[in-house]
Amino acid sequence: MRQPIRTAPAVLAALLVSTLVSPLAAETAGSWKDVGPAGACDQHPKDSTSWTACVGVANGRMPEAELFYAGYWLARTGRYREALGYLSLANQKDERVLTYIGFATRKLGDVDGAFPLYARALAINPGYNVARAYLGEAYLSKGEAAKARAELAEIERRCGKACAEYADLAGHISEYETSPQGKNG
Repeated sequence: MRQPIRTAPAVLAALLVSTLVSPLAAETAGSWKDVGPAGACDQHPKDSTSWTACVGVANGRMPEAELFYAGYWLARTGRYREALGYLSLANQKDERVLTYIGFATRKLGDVDGAFPLYARALAINPGYNVARAYLGEAYLSKGEAAKARAELAEIERRCGKACAEYADLAGHISEYETSPQGKNG
């Protein structure tokens, strides 16, 4: 459903995420003193995923694009807390980063916390239909099918019924409307 990742760095990141995360943690676990500016990663719990990512960034071992792709793939594979560790260090002015922080936040059960993230992503790029589709899913989880259908209509207006985001959200709406929750709402 989501926009396919087509760049070579993205493919490489996708293949290497699971092999990079553990070795980076092992490599940095004993090298706290090697972190760039003193205390640069103190705001993260030591040996957490976000600490490991911060150490990698501070030591110049993890470029910005890798932060996003590591977070993206971790989120897409259900490792939401780990994903947030990477995404929280990525560029917060990137609609993709904000969308996947929202996605992971929502999947961890904080639907209300996801709404402002999707709103920020759409303020940056109103045409980012991935954020619209996830926003629609968030509305469904709150029982607000009319708002989900409004996002579906906006996706259709922007890219038509053939785009993946339209098909995905339409499927979620259909499932919701035939579920006991949707029938009672």
